[in-house]
Amino acid sequence: MIVAERRTGKAKKALPPLMNGDHLDQKTFHARYEAMPSDCRAELIGGIVYMSSPQKSRHGRYHAKLAHWLGEFEDATPGVEAHVNSTQILADDAEPQPDAGLFILPEYGGQVWEDEKEYLHGAPEWVGEISDSTESIDLNRKKKDYEQAGVREYLVVAVRTRQVFWFVRRRGKFKDLAPGPDGILRSEIFPGLWLDPEALLKRSGKRLLAVLRQGLASPEHAAFVAKLAKKM
Repeated sequence: MIVAERRTGKAKKALPPLMNGDHLDQKTFHARYEAMPSDCRAELIGGIVYMSSPQKSRHGRYHAKLAHWLGEFEDATPGVEAHVNSTQILADDAEPQPDAGLFILPEYGGQVWEDEKEYLHGAPEWVGEISDSTESIDLNRKKKDYEQAGVREYLVVAVRTRQVFWFVRRRGKFKDLAPGPDGILRSEIFPGLWLDPEALLKRSGKRLLAVLRQGLASPEHAAFVAKLAKKM
């Protein structure tokens, strides 16, 4: 799993600093963001700048569980890659920094590519957000940006209201992904990526990984791995 640091440069006086609520295009936002101090975190959502508040410990704990879950899937699935906190250049008015992303590598037929500065472009096949104070943004404006950009599946873990939302792209629009009779959510884009939402909300790592490993042992996952291998 790659954990990307966005930038290491010091603030440049030549460019105005980013301010919460600025209305900018992606190129202007990106240039100003690169000029900000390295501890600054900002996103461009629907052409509006959102500066992140300090994260509470519970956000970090949920983030850790989500990252571990994705890392296990990546390790078992050659041709896919998981990222956390990586800038994603999506459109002329959208440059989010999702909590987690999972995508098929371009050489295996994926839709994300990396530029010469190691920034990611294009829509990841799967995006996940841990939402606390950002729940309204993640379920509305950011969801719209991901939908328009072509993200195929979108997970939102609403910490405050204790809900898990998983959307799947159908005919260009996000629709709710229905769990199975056992309550398990099963990715349609990444066969074998199985999630027990209750286990995630309770931060039960053992249960979370046990369910995922059932998915990794499924015939569907084996067929997906074989399909990816044929791309090389």
